[in-house]
Order: sequence, then structure tokens, then C-alpha cells
Amino acid sequence: MELAALKILIGFVVGTLIGMTGLGGGVLLLPILIFGLRVPAIVAVGSDAAFNFVTKIGSSWVHLTKGTVRRRVVIALAAGSAPGSIVGVALLAHLRRLHGDGVNDFIKSAVGLLLICIPMLLLMQRRIEERVSNRLPTAKSFLGMTLIGLLAGFLVGMTSVGSGSIIMMLLLLFYSYPPKVMVGTDIVHAVLLTGITSVLHFRLGNVDLPLVGYLLIGSIPGGLLGAQLTTRVPMLWLRRILCAILLATGARMLWT
Repeated sequence: MELAALKILIGFVVGTLIGMTGLGGGVLLLPILIFGLRVPAIVAVGSDAAFNFVTKIGSSWVHLTKGTVRRRVVIALAAGSAPGSIVGVALLAHLRRLHGDGVNDFIKSAVGLLLICIPMLLLMQRRIEERVSNRLPTAKSFLGMTLIGLLAGFLVGMTSVGSGSIIMMLLLLFYSYPPKVMVGTDIVHAVLLTGITSVLHFRLGNVDLPLVGYLLIGSIPGGLLGAQLTTRVPMLWLRRILCAILLATGARMLWT
């Protein structure tokens, strides 16, 4: 019972931070599952993907109804991310057949590398936004977006990290869209990507459904609270602190 309460509390804290900062559940939740709850890394990846899928459904529906989604971009991204996710999950399954539990060490190293790269990108996000704000509209290459989706899908299939943060940054660097449209498009695509990834992991036995359920019980009210706190907490400093924690966590994953 105490462990169940702890999982609900973790979901509440993660949900609050997601609601406050907009950071993805993957970068926030995955290290807690691996280091805090001692969940095997491959199960943590599958469970985190399922958690992210459910948490993004509501916000994706809101963006669809508000018209802040470019469906063509979602299709282009998904055309790459779906096969990318399949390859990423298949690679983990292959490594598990070859090395057994050794696959967990591979996942920790991959996640550690991403947890170092993503916070660095997030810390540079405002500078990048300022640099591209006056940029002329770019050609919307279907193939280019598909390649972005392919990379993101592969990483999400292996680590569950990057369905939002990596794609957002790449779209920001290479394409010109209004911020609301970019966020809405990214979230709707993330639902598709994490949905596919979680189903693939579930079929391989990598999703702990009770764990996901407890986390969701806490994350739903946490997300609502976080949304209310966005105007009351200094977001810049909070994001910097979280990025520093993620960098330290990533370094620990790489060197332990």
C-alpha cells in the first residue's frame, strides 16, 4: 500500500512539473522509475511510453478542436516515426535476446546521453527562437519532416524520450510555424508515436500496467495544479534547475 502511494505521489509531482514547465514526461519520469523505483530499464521505457500516451490525449484533442494542428505535418512526421519506433523496439528485443538483462545497461547509456543533450538544447531554446523569429517562411519539405520523424521514432522506441522535445527543437530549427501551431502539431504527433511505441512494448511484456495506472492517478490532478502555477512560479529558473538535475542524472547514467 505504501509503494502504491509512493507511485501516485511520483505521478503527482511529475504531472505538476509537466503542467508548469511543458517538459516531456519521458525526461522527467524515466530517471525516477529507473533510479527511484528500481524498475528494470526496458520496463521503465515501455511503461513511460504508455504513461506519455495517455497524458497527451486530452491536450491533443484541445489543439485539434482549436485548429492549432497542421495535419499534413503530423502525417509527414508519423510516416517516419512509426517505422523508426518499430526499428527501435526491435533493436531492444534483439539486444535482450543476445545479452539478457544486459540490455538495461544499453538503455541507461542511451537515456543518459539524451538527458545530457536535451537539457542543453532546452537551455538554448530561447536564443534559437529569437534567431529564427524573423526568418522568412521555409519550404515545408515532406521528406525532411519524415526524416525528423524517423530519428525521433527510433529514439522513442529505444528510450521513450524525445517524442516532444526533440521534434519541437528540430521543427523550430528547420521550419517556420507559429508557436501555438508548432506545439499543437507536436503534441498530436506525440500521441500517435507514443501510442505505437507503447503497444509494441506491451506486446513484448515491457509495460507494467499497474505502475502506469498509479502514476496516472497522481499525474492528472498534478497536471491541473501545474497549469495553475505557471503564472506564480519563476519558470526560467525552474527550467534551469530541472535542466541541471537532468544533466547530472544523464552523467550518472553514463558513468555508472
